Amino acid sequence: MATVNLNKVTKAYGDVEIVHGIDLDVKNDEFVVLLGPSGCGKSTTLRMVAGLEDITGGEIRIGDRVVNDVAPKDRKIAMVFQNYALYPHMTVAQNMAFGLKLQKMPKAKIEQKVEEVSKILQLGPLLHRRPADLSGGQRQRVAMGRAMVRTPEVFLFDEPLSNLDAKLRTHMRLEIQRLHRQLKTTTLYVTHDQIEAMTLADRIVIMRDGYIEQIGSPKEVFERPNNVFVATFIGSPAMNLLPMTTKRAINGLTLESNSIKFPLPEKQGHQVEPNMEVLVGIRPTDINLAQKDDGIAPQWKFDANVEVTELLGAEALLDLKLGSHEIMAQVDGKKLPEQDTTIQITFNTEALHIFDKKSEKSIY
Repeated sequence: MATVNLNKVTKAYGDVEIVHGIDLDVKNDEFVVLLGPSGCGKSTTLRMVAGLEDITGGEIRIGDRVVNDVAPKDRKIAMVFQNYALYPHMTVAQNMAFGLKLQKMPKAKIEQKVEEVSKILQLGPLLHRRPADLSGGQRQRVAMGRAMVRTPEVFLFDEPLSNLDAKLRTHMRLEIQRLHRQLKTTTLYVTHDQIEAMTLADRIVIMRDGYIEQIGSPKEVFERPNNVFVATFIGSPAMNLLPMTTKRAINGLTLESNSIKFPLPEKQGHQVEPNMEVLVGIRPTDINLAQKDDGIAPQWKFDANVEVTELLGAEALLDLKLGSHEIMAQVDGKKLPEQDTTIQITFNTEALHIFDKKSEKSIY
């Protein structure tokens, strides 16, 4: 196994720089996900690690080797692509064995490796079929098997589940989790799907416009986002953002807009000054329906109009009008209020996020 280290890595096409001096250290056996919207540079970064794209500046290390000028086949990596990239005229067994034949590995050894990996991926009954005879999930398992037989030091996955339907994506996520626990191979995985990132990653690298916005565990990036972009990109439904201003009050600071007002939570008060324009973030899951005699202070109860209800089964989404603010709440589906009614809601005060409105950086 191996570590992967990127030091001030840049990529430019002509005068246009699209990856801007990123630093990243991937530990041995770690599963790291590069997450971001289309065009953020995540796939380009992965391809630079693979050697499929030349870097413009900086240094890439795999293990103890600088691989800037090392050919892809000599980097001891294996890559799984979004479109499977299987040879249509070859059987499953031939596809899996092809890379090993190029390495001039003995035939008996190739057969042994293909058999071992086909058992892990449950491909045994499919070894004599061709890709056209396989489902999307089976083709993706073959692509993974072709990578696994090479026993690489690093696995690289480039949006491998994007072409699968929702049910199959869920199944393949479990397969990839199981394989990583079993093989313990250092893995870099690219996706734009936050669910894949949250469920698979040891750490998530969130990218935007060729920059790294935040690196952390799924729990860290969800609970402690560095800025507005991370806060709204992670989490579904997205975090609500309320433009407000801090005001001095008798007992400390308050957060006020033209329609609502509430105290600034004590844990955040020492980092906020009066008359600051801020964005107050609250996730839909941290907005609750108020109950009688629930012990919550009146200043934390707000009247909101129910604009739209969306029943999802056990849960429901409420589009609410809170004064001049439009927000979304996620509540128990069994307690679904009627549309066009006024309800009382409360916020989980421990889960409020405060961002500087100008810089969009977290204050807390």
